[in-house]
This record gives sequence, structure tokens and C-alpha cells, in this order.
Amino acid sequence: MLGSFQNAFKVGDLRTKVLFTLGMFLVFRFGCHIPVPGINPEVFTNLLDNQLFGFFDLISGGAFKRFSIFAMSITPYINASIIMQLLTVVIPRLEQLQKEGEEGRKKITQYIRYGTVVLGFIQAMGMSIAMGRYPGALDKPGIASYLLIAISLTAGTALLMWIGEIITEKGIGNGISLIIFAGIVARLPAGISNIYQLAAAGTIGFWNVFSFVAIALLVIAGVVAINEGQRRIPVQYAKRVVGRRVYGGQSTFLPLRVNMGGVIPIIFAMSVMMFPGVISSWAPNSAAANFINTYFNFRTVLYNALYGLLIFFFTYFYVAIIFNPADVADNIKKYGGFIPGIRPGRPTADYIDRVLSRLTFFGGIFLALIAILPNFVIAITGITNAWFGGTALLIVVGVALDTMKQIEAHLLLRSYEGFVKN
Repeated sequence: MLGSFQNAFKVGDLRTKVLFTLGMFLVFRFGCHIPVPGINPEVFTNLLDNQLFGFFDLISGGAFKRFSIFAMSITPYINASIIMQLLTVVIPRLEQLQKEGEEGRKKITQYIRYGTVVLGFIQAMGMSIAMGRYPGALDKPGIASYLLIAISLTAGTALLMWIGEIITEKGIGNGISLIIFAGIVARLPAGISNIYQLAAAGTIGFWNVFSFVAIALLVIAGVVAINEGQRRIPVQYAKRVVGRRVYGGQSTFLPLRVNMGGVIPIIFAMSVMMFPGVISSWAPNSAAANFINTYFNFRTVLYNALYGLLIFFFTYFYVAIIFNPADVADNIKKYGGFIPGIRPGRPTADYIDRVLSRLTFFGGIFLALIAILPNFVIAITGITNAWFGGTALLIVVGVALDTMKQIEAHLLLRSYEGFVKN
């Protein structure tokens, strides 16, 4: 993998793509330090005593804690993309657009952009109004300040969306995923510094640090194994004679990944688990708020049990949306294919569905364990700042693997071109 990255700088156009991507990372990091006008960032840091807010700060590269123009990161775009995926299932017009090829995908992408701006403005307005409830958080509380903050945050999200799309177009890898990747990696030095300070102060010992590193390495190995793990269903295509040519007669396979849902089920579950905390913030001194803060804290058994169950449920839910066994079976049948020992049509769809359900079961358990991992890390190692836990590693490792595969594909293409030319 490292050899492929080094070879990328030896190829002119690929080197340009990599350097362009790194240049966009610098723009992203610069924007993370541009403050939103009219805000007192010191007051805002009091809101970060929550695992959800800590994770948002992690994926934003520290912009959320600083309350910069990139404080919302790319989350409105992710939410708009998820909503659009859900709508394509229930709205026939969107489903038709999705099947129309490149032009249809461009239209859906345009809808996602509009949805990102709308959702971003709503979220930014909610954040600005919530900030107004804290004394000293806003320089001049009022409608004008709320609009100024909301427009600044929405513009920052729109700029991030443009950066992500231009990285995808002119750089290497998926731009949106790489922005999240860059935000998490940018917080890594601060996490290492925190561990060093705890060790220097005597709060934690050598075995605590050793346990933390060992757990991190085991999680990375597990994430790589699950991300790359797949069940290959053999597919045989019969020979077809069209004119004077013979088509088909080959064997291939249908790959079904263990973690087909990626990190989306965790984001779904996070959004649901966020509501009790938001409700308690409206009336912080009420009995309901005290109950939520006591029994619905991220370190309680109740919170982690519900969190894990929601992730498990949303894993099945999301996989059912993005993968339709009936459509796959029809496509296999249409091109003269069949699974050995299984009749084409409905039996093939039922067989694929059974295999997919078993894989999704293990994928859901894996995601649930990854999401609640920071609590176990804190209990075992005593290192409280463990926001860069399983979910962050899942994103970082997944994006790194996908990007390196794209680089290797470019290098392989260049090798074949050189072979043909010679």
C-alpha cells in the first residue's frame, strides 16, 4: 500500500491529482480556524461534555469546538444524501431518475445540493438560537445575530460541499469521505498530546497506554477484516449465440460485503439518541432533564444498550434500502445467468436474501460493538479522551483503503498502457 502511494508521485497526472487533494485539505484546515462572527467560543466549549458533540467535533477537525465557519462540517450533506436515498424508494419519479444513468444522477445530485443548503440553514439557525440561551455566548443576542450566524455556518457547509465535489472531480478518492477523514486525522495529534499529558502528570501509567495502543491495533485489524470481508456467491452464465458470435459461458461471482451499510447506521442511531439530550437542554432544571442526565448518559448501561440495538436495527433497515435481492436476481436471469443449484427467478432472490440476512446480522453486531467501544476503552485504560474510538477508526480505515485502491487502479491502468505501447 505504501509502495503504491510512493509510485503515485512518479506518474505525472496522478501526482497532480494527489497534490490537488492535499491542497484542498489545506483550504479545509484554514477554514476550520475562521471564527463565526458574533460568538464567544469559550462559552460554547461547555456544550462538549457529551459523546455526540465530541464526535461531531472530531469529524469536523476541531471546527465545532472553535465554532468556526466549518463547525457543522459536512453533516448536512450526509443527511441530505440519506434522505434522498430514502425518498428514491417511495417516490417513483426519483427512482426513475436513478435508473436513467449519468443525467439522472446529475439531477439527483442537484437535489442533494439544494437539500444540503436547506438542512444546513435549519441546523445553523437551531444552533444559533440554542447558543442565545447561554449568557455571554452571543455578543448581541437577537434576530440579526441569529441570521448572521446561520448564514455564516450555511456558507461554510456549502463551501465544504464544493471542496468535496471538486476533490472527487479533479483529485483522488471520494471528496466528501476524504473531508471527514482529514478532520479525524487532524485531531489525532491533540489526542496523542492529551495521553502524553496524562502520563506525564501520573494520572495514567505505562500499562494504561500500552492497553490503549493494543486495543487500537486490534480494532484497526478488525475493521480491515470486516470491511474487506465478503461472501462470494458463484454465478454461471450460459452460452448464447447471437449471429455468428457466442456470448457467455463464463463463471463469475456476486460479492456481498459483511459491512454493506458502512458507517450510515451509526449516523442514523446517533441522530435518534441525540433527541433526549436536546429536549433536556430546553429545560435544564426540570425533572425530565435530571432523569435524562442521570439514566441516559452515554456511560450508562441503558444508553449503550439502546444505542447498540438502534445500530443493529438501522443496519438491516439501510441494507434493505440500498440492496434489492429481487432486482439482482432479475438482472442475473435477464443475462442468462444462474446460481449453481438454485433455480433462476424468485428462488435466486430468496437465496440471496438469506445469505444477505446472515451477513447483515454479523455486520450489525460489529457496528454496535464499534460504536460503544469508547466506553470500554475508558473503563480498561482510564483514558477519558477516547473520542477517536471505533467509529472514527472505522471511517479512517475505510476511506484510506478505498483511496489506496483507487490509486492502485490508476497505477495498474498506466502499467497496462505502457505494456501496450511497448
